[in-house]
Amino acid sequence: MRELVRRIDAATPPDRDRTVDALRALAILGVVLGHWLVTALVADSGTLQDASPLQQLPRLTPVSWLFQTLAVFFLTGGLVAGRSYRAARARGASYRQWLGARLVRLFRPAAVLLVVWSLATVAMLAAGVGWDTVHTLARLAVSPLWFLLVFAALTAATPLVGTVHPAWPLAVVVLVDVVRFGLGGPAALGYLNEAAGWLVPYCLGAAWSRGELRGRAPGWVLLLGGGAATAALVRWAGYPAAMVGVPGAGVSNLGPVTLAAVTFGLAQCGAALLLLGPLRRLMLRPAAWAPVAVLNLFAMTVFLWHQTAMMAVTIIGLCVAGPLPGLHTAPDGYGWALARLVWLPVFALALGGCWAAFHGRERAGSAVATDRAPSSAAAHARL
Repeated sequence: MRELVRRIDAATPPDRDRTVDALRALAILGVVLGHWLVTALVADSGTLQDASPLQQLPRLTPVSWLFQTLAVFFLTGGLVAGRSYRAARARGASYRQWLGARLVRLFRPAAVLLVVWSLATVAMLAAGVGWDTVHTLARLAVSPLWFLLVFAALTAATPLVGTVHPAWPLAVVVLVDVVRFGLGGPAALGYLNEAAGWLVPYCLGAAWSRGELRGRAPGWVLLLGGGAATAALVRWAGYPAAMVGVPGAGVSNLGPVTLAAVTFGLAQCGAALLLLGPLRRLMLRPAAWAPVAVLNLFAMTVFLWHQTAMMAVTIIGLCVAGPLPGLHTAPDGYGWALARLVWLPVFALALGGCWAAFHGRERAGSAVATDRAPSSAAAHARL
């Protein structure tokens, strides 16, 4: 293992910005752990229905603050896209060539997920599994794809939005929420925020790529300003405190994106900027850098298959042992939360199985063996 770690570190070009990879890894891990902690599949009368502990245990709401890290992913996405587009243009590459290379990395693993779950859905229905259960499982499995669509759209618009000030999409979010919640406008209007809301951190990342977020002052302004705005919106404007969707709630901060989710994302972006120094020092340690490099190699595989891994453990456990605490029981007490923590390593093992089966589709269509990780890390560094 030490030799593998050393080789990964040696294969990384000296000009690689490891802190960006570290932030992206933290964002992905936050989403994965957040879903595993707040998504429950309850076995009831022969069906599986999704539920959330946040319904019955509102004191667990801070969990959503720690693990809803999508804004950081869009921040790093805007940064990397801005840098890579300028580098591609400097090499003489066309916009079409640049965009095609970036979208292939996103949609190749997504296509595999859709094929596998289409076949699984047909197989379950043919085997007599109830429609409610099939619908719940399939919906959870493909739910990460909404992120890809938004991220792909913003990536495609990089040449246009790369110089847009984040205040402009933020103003759109404010206007949409005023019309929705203050003037009784149509709820469907909120889906404009799916683009405008995530465009805010994406534009911040683009500004970062141009060197406009230097020093620690921008980080503190975003952290304190975004945090204060979020607290005010929750306290006096009636926005939910949970930064994830809660089944049965009248309003969700993510369905569609609300102003509170955007201001919370600004606070997260500020925290990310303030972490750059500590992360830069930490990533100089080969043992810390190696797992970050490997996770970034297969980020989309981990993101797309983490819900499937959780559901596989749930279904196998139900078939083998019957309803188990923290896995099939209703999330209505702190005992469930403690039991769920015990299941996290099992989910991780299942996700490792999904990675072994499908990670090759993310890296140019060829499998990447463990003993080839250093050369793969070098290839990733060139993207």
